[in-house]
Amino acid sequence: MRIIGGIYKRRRFDVPKTFKARPTTDFAKENLFNILNNNIDFDEEPTALDLFAGTGSISIELISRGCSRVVSVEKDSAHFSFINKVIRELKTDKCFPLRGDVFKFISGCKQQFDLIFADPPYDLPQLETIPNLIFENNLLKEGGIFVLEHGKHNHFEDHPNFLEKRVYGSVNFSFFDYNNGAIKRTADSIAF
Repeated sequence: MRIIGGIYKRRRFDVPKTFKARPTTDFAKENLFNILNNNIDFDEEPTALDLFAGTGSISIELISRGCSRVVSVEKDSAHFSFINKVIRELKTDKCFPLRGDVFKFISGCKQQFDLIFADPPYDLPQLETIPNLIFENNLLKEGGIFVLEHGKHNHFEDHPNFLEKRVYGSVNFSFFDYNNGAIKRTADSIAF
């Protein structure tokens, strides 16, 4: 696992080969953060939520870029332990890993975030429900962005908060916002 930008740039962590997690590829992650860097002012120290955190790769990247607080929700105990190990090695107090079920967390969460990232297993039966749950439970701050990583068979274009879909190899990112319009679409890119 490689951190590609920010204060921890170039740091590497060896992910155990036994892990079931499918980490976001470096290529997809780099493109995702190119979009986010152009649309989020990380100097403002935004807050973030990383659902299905897996190895914690996105959480650590968000902290490295300037998020003041990242809540990482992961159910698997080995993955959760790995996230905690990385946090200890980086000596950061900005990541808050929680071990538990993402759907229970969403229904009980009373916080709001500037950025939410979710990377569920592509074959998760409830994957299609995640955007509705995010907005029904009011987890995204006004002007915030929600990014859902998913497989090629999922389509969210009809969702009222849908903005844009980006494809990087086998990785698909669908972008949503609170107001449906905070991100202005252009022919080739999205930008605030």
